[in-house]
Amino acid sequence: DALPIWQSHRVAEVDQHPTPPPERDEGTAQGRLQLIKGGIFLGSVATLGMVVGFGTTLSLAKRKSPNWFNKGVIATAALPESGSSLALRALGWGSLYAWCGVGLLSFAIWKALGVHNLTEFRERMQSIFPAIPKCPEESMESKPFDWEQLLKSK
Repeated sequence: DALPIWQSHRVAEVDQHPTPPPERDEGTAQGRLQLIKGGIFLGSVATLGMVVGFGTTLSLAKRKSPNWFNKGVIATAALPESGSSLALRALGWGSLYAWCGVGLLSFAIWKALGVHNLTEFRERMQSIFPAIPKCPEESMESKPFDWEQLLKSK
């Protein structure tokens, strides 16, 4: 296992002066922090939107017909399961189906493209789909989209 001549002097230098481990790249740490902050922001906005939407719908239903709303809150002999528990069960199953469906669809696309990380996925998507112009001047040069031409009957 003899090293080539041009590398033998480097081995001696490394042995005499050990180098410190490489420090983390500042850009990578900043990018990761920004990604985490963005994920937290989007998650909180989505959660807030769901809570506001559910609360608004609930208050609207109570305002429209308070008698039916109160009948749905408490289980009776005619309705063995209250409306709220039925709605929560439906929401739970619907959420489970939605998460599993999106996860399965994402996994299938991931495997079909044959990518191994998000960078490869982004590059593959950029090669498949057309580029979006970043400045308005670029989009003005291209021909505008014509809905009449698309919807015109043949």
